[in-house]
Amino acid sequence: MEEKIKEILAEELSVDIGEINLETNLKDDLNADSIDMMQVIDVLEQEFDVEVDTSELANIQTVGDILKYIESRK
Repeated sequence: MEEKIKEILAEELSVDIGEINLETNLKDDLNADSIDMMQVIDVLEQEFDVEVDTSELANIQTVGDILKYIESRK
């Protein structure tokens, strides 16, 4: 699951997958703005068959946060 999340982020945010690890901050390190995040969340929802509550987005700061969130919804 971690690798798939990295692949999605690399593709959606046009960054090198090698730059992404669990501690990578989505806004500070990957320059993801709110529009980018909505696109990423849409792809993650489809890929992992989960629904992300938009009110939870403020709590999702790092790649590791995405992983934990998805795992908690499975």
